[in-house]
Amino acid sequence: MDTTADDMKLWLTAVAERQDRDAFARLYRHFAPRLASFLERSGLNGAEAEEVAQEALATVWRRASSYDPRQGAVSTWVFTIARNLRIDRARRAARASVGIRAIGHEEPQVAPSAEETSLAAERDARVRRAMATLSPEQATVLRLSFFSEKPHAEIARELCIPLGTVKSRTRLAMAKIRALLEQES
Repeated sequence: MDTTADDMKLWLTAVAERQDRDAFARLYRHFAPRLASFLERSGLNGAEAEEVAQEALATVWRRASSYDPRQGAVSTWVFTIARNLRIDRARRAARASVGIRAIGHEEPQVAPSAEETSLAAERDARVRRAMATLSPEQATVLRLSFFSEKPHAEIARELCIPLGTVKSRTRLAMAKIRALLEQES
């Protein structure tokens, strides 16, 4: 059975109001693999992606009552939590890296294997081909959202379009890219 936006709202409301474990389990089953995949595509390795996805879903459990449906869909809220955790993790890693170099220890540089480089290049080419099929409006919104890591509200202000339009373009573009990438797999 396909999960609908209304299902997700009901489940999140049950978690927020009653700490409903069954509702959370449904949210978890729906989002855990999607978050891990999203996080891997954003550059984390499999274990890191799983860890951040777990952390994001733990945050959903703790902060379910802070979800505001007027601000966007449950999925948008959950993916934003995951994205912010990924950014926080990258910032912590960058600070730690600077600290290690500051005290005179160099981090070992491990060059990616030829296979990893080849797979990354192939993945990048597939994404570029998929992006080229988008309308200019959808491509712009995706670039600002994912590559420039701007929040939807900031994109709406920058492009002088309604927030709902930014979210719709993002959702439609992601669905189109996902379908194209699945066809190539």
